[in-house]
Amino acid sequence: MPIPHAIVIGAGFGGIAAALRLRAKGYRVTIIDKQDKLGGRAYQYERKTELGTFVHDAGPTVITAGFLFDELFELFGKKRSDYVEFRDIYPWYRIQFDDGSHFNYGGTVEQMEAEIARIEPRDVDGFRRYLVHSKRIFDVGFTKLGCVPFHNFSTMLKCAPALIKLGNYRTVYSMAKKYIRSEKLRRVFSFQPLLVGGNPFNTTSIYSLIFYLERQWGVQFAMGGTGAIVRGLEKLMREEGIEVRLGEEAKKLEIGTVGLPKEGVVYAKPLAAPAESPDGCVKVKGVALASGRTLNADAIVCNADAPHVWQHLIDPKFRTRKSKLWMPRLKYSMGLFVLYFGTKRTYPDVAHHTIVLGKTYKKLLTRIFDKFELETEDLSVYLHRPTATDPSMAPAGCDSFYVLVPVPNLQGKQDWSVVGPQMRDATVRYLARTALPGLAECIVDDFYVTPEHFAKNLNTMHGTGFSIQPIFSQSAYFRFHNKAPGIEGLYFVGAGTHPGAGMPGVLCSAKVVDSMLVDVRS
Repeated sequence: MPIPHAIVIGAGFGGIAAALRLRAKGYRVTIIDKQDKLGGRAYQYERKTELGTFVHDAGPTVITAGFLFDELFELFGKKRSDYVEFRDIYPWYRIQFDDGSHFNYGGTVEQMEAEIARIEPRDVDGFRRYLVHSKRIFDVGFTKLGCVPFHNFSTMLKCAPALIKLGNYRTVYSMAKKYIRSEKLRRVFSFQPLLVGGNPFNTTSIYSLIFYLERQWGVQFAMGGTGAIVRGLEKLMREEGIEVRLGEEAKKLEIGTVGLPKEGVVYAKPLAAPAESPDGCVKVKGVALASGRTLNADAIVCNADAPHVWQHLIDPKFRTRKSKLWMPRLKYSMGLFVLYFGTKRTYPDVAHHTIVLGKTYKKLLTRIFDKFELETEDLSVYLHRPTATDPSMAPAGCDSFYVLVPVPNLQGKQDWSVVGPQMRDATVRYLARTALPGLAECIVDDFYVTPEHFAKNLNTMHGTGFSIQPIFSQSAYFRFHNKAPGIEGLYFVGAGTHPGAGMPGVLCSAKVVDSMLVDVRS
């Protein structure tokens, strides 16, 4: 019997993890991606200058559940540490407020309590109660449900009482407000949804589990940058016989119907079937590439942006009636303006991860998420300085940076050919004023990407940074299913699927798919 062939579309962390898990189950695996390197959002840039080479991770930089990477190597009896080094960092984040004060976030509980006491001593007790509540959410939302398929509504019904009891109807910000008095500290304990594409003022408090997830395993950094993780995983894939095809873009999924299964062969009952074959099973057959070639497959796992796949790669006749009504109502994550640059001096007082918060908070987020308005003065940004941990990512005596600025996605209709240069200059001015004094005089080889980059190069709907928002009506069963409704053999991993965006989320989405596929090893 031939070995079943699985194709993975998209080589982000979710796709790479899915490819490895499929290979461990005995499938012949091909992974394709339109870019010239693996990684998806975890792409890495190397910029050669007269001073030397600056290295910039394109996107994800915070490792909060490193064991999920370890598992991928352990599938083949190998150790992640033999491929890439993870190093603990402290503080996990430095949160800087508009008045110049800051909060060192992370470390031991005692370190956190000492930082809280500096700002509002009465909030130490509230923090302790917040920690207990966050652990309860973590125990349900991550430990019990993070790797469970949610394509059946019965699963949602079973877990609903526990989630309601934990107050999932609250938002992340309102949960912080319940326990914390200080407005500064409320922001400290509610910014996490921004790291997965959500507005803290409407993201379900289920995502408060991120706080305890960090508490459970700490925050780490991969020496050599996130790109070093990608290279380690690529080496593992090639060692295990996974075919890697770069520069290959999927243009259409080949889907058809097959007859009723033979006696003794069981197919999962499709949720929908096209009218012309009501008694047949709708099944994915392969993928048509932009090059004109078609690759046949027994199963396909899409790590490409789920809304994009359903809108552009799947024939409308194979979409369920429910999906046709649901998809136009989706709320999408914000876009991202990301400025990469080096400096010809170092900033030793700047932490590895810095969150710089502007004067406004809710007003700014409302403008970005709800009104699609661009702010150029009162910014809130994430500043990444990897050379704080790994000096090799910049020439001697220099620093490497990127700054991530939340902006409207392409639904905002901004002309980024015009506002891009303006946003670049505004961001440099803002950083010089708040975190990097003298930046304009020492900046080296800067470049930026806008939501148009995410739409064009990463095929995300509306150029979003994180696919759809993590609000309650778009979580668990109400998020894109990991198993395609109505189409056998088609699965989804990545930011837009259950359980959500971020490194832990996309790696867990691959575990969900793993749990639904049979082991084909003899």
